[in-house]
Amino acid sequence: MSSRAVRKYAVVFKVALAERLVYRGDFFVATFLRFLPIITTILLWRAIYDGAGRDNVGGLSFANMVAYYLLVMVVRAFGSMPGLSSGIARDVREGDLRKFLLQPIDYLTYLLALRAAHKLVYYVMAVGPYAIVFWLCREYLPALPGARSLGLILLTLVGTLLLGFVINCLLGLLAFWFLEVGSFLYLFMTVQYFLSGQMFPLSLLPDGIRRVVTLLPFAYETYYPTLVLLGRMPAGDIARIVLVQAVWIVILAAVVRFAWARGLRRYAAFGG
Repeated sequence: MSSRAVRKYAVVFKVALAERLVYRGDFFVATFLRFLPIITTILLWRAIYDGAGRDNVGGLSFANMVAYYLLVMVVRAFGSMPGLSSGIARDVREGDLRKFLLQPIDYLTYLLALRAAHKLVYYVMAVGPYAIVFWLCREYLPALPGARSLGLILLTLVGTLLLGFVINCLLGLLAFWFLEVGSFLYLFMTVQYFLSGQMFPLSLLPDGIRRVVTLLPFAYETYYPTLVLLGRMPAGDIARIVLVQAVWIVILAAVVRFAWARGLRRYAAFGG
């Protein structure tokens, strides 16, 4: 990408950042309210462990399970892309995509710049609520990682963000072939919630099913990055996770570009 193109998308990023900050009060309240279900979830897992009658479930102690759930929220703060798929589908369906095709700007790169601005505002606004929750639950959390591990952890989180972006872009591009994609999005969100390890650690699954599930990109979007934050992965395994994330990002990005090119043919043929 040329320096001129970089400057162009940097402007998009700055404008989107300013737009998000206009509603920072509402953004902060919405962010804070997302933490309220934490108490009920912790109590639910406490009941599960008490009912099981043992201190270890799926290779995780109760403290590990609470820490896993807390750190899943951190990982999902990077990987979740609310409104991205539906926004792409709406632009295709309502013809708003045409204005991007007439301008010297790449639509998908433009969306990435917008998401980067959204994420930056979210991280800034979420620091306070995260700090409070993590301080209250500090007895469950692992020790802070060292400088060497921190770099690998940041790489896994960047991989999580890019994986979430390309997966949601691919879903949104289904609008080129289907008039309504709402049902696809709902089905995907349900499957992803289960297969990514967001609902519960994938270590709770039977071995055969877990081996199949962990071959999919969803596990590298949430489950494995959470284990990295939990401190349960050696440096060699973290490097392997980053590599697999990169492979999936390249593959899915290529599929997104292919779907975009084929979709534009249909879009032009039917007039948007």
